[in-house]
Order: sequence, then C-alpha cells, then structure tokens
Amino acid sequence: QVQLVESGGGLVQAGESLRLSCVGSGIVFGINSLGWHRQAPGKQRELVASSGKGDTTNYADSVKGRFTISRDDNKNTVWLQMNSLKPEDTGVYYCSARLAGGAGWAYWGQGTQVTVSS
Repeated sequence: QVQLVESGGGLVQAGESLRLSCVGSGIVFGINSLGWHRQAPGKQRELVASSGKGDTTNYADSVKGRFTISRDDNKNTVWLQMNSLKPEDTGVYYCSARLAGGAGWAYWGQGTQVTVSS
C-alpha cells in the first residue's frame, strides 16, 4: 500500500510563499501521475496542479503563474511551490497519486492546512 505524507503548510500573509512537500513510501510501483488538490470550506475539492510522465504539468486557472509542481521519482517526493499567495488559496491541501491504468486518483495524503491572511 502506498502512503503519502504532506508537510509545509502554515499561516502566511497575502503575497508570501510556501512550499509543500509530499513523500511517498511503501509500494510505489505502478504510480504514474502525481497531483495536488485543495479544499476550502464550503467548496468542492479542486485539482490545482498535476505532474505526469515526461514532465507534463497542468494547473488550475486560478493558480497559473503562481504555483509550480515538481517531482523527484528517485526520492519518491513531489513538491508544490506556492508564490504570491492570496486569501482565496486558503484550504486543506492534499497530495495524490494516480495509477497509469486507473481512471482516477487512487492514493491520498492526510492533508496539510494552508491559511493566507489579508
């Protein structure tokens, strides 16, 4: 079973930066895409960034130009660099993993809280 553990969340002021990390352990064979989701109170969970094989990346429109996802498969680690944070970025952030042959995100971390004050 794959385990994902996030770290790096916290409380920051608008305009500041945070870097989230997620380390995988256990059986990692078969994992293809990695992603970061977030969920704010009263809103549905949103995929904010994903990274596939071949350095393919995708971002939600709300974070383009501000967030960057990166990965090191040799270290089983994925990061989310978040710059120019806004209050609307507040939420619980989850790292996730998808199997190449799967139709959805199969593994999830426990989540880390990000709070951005104005």
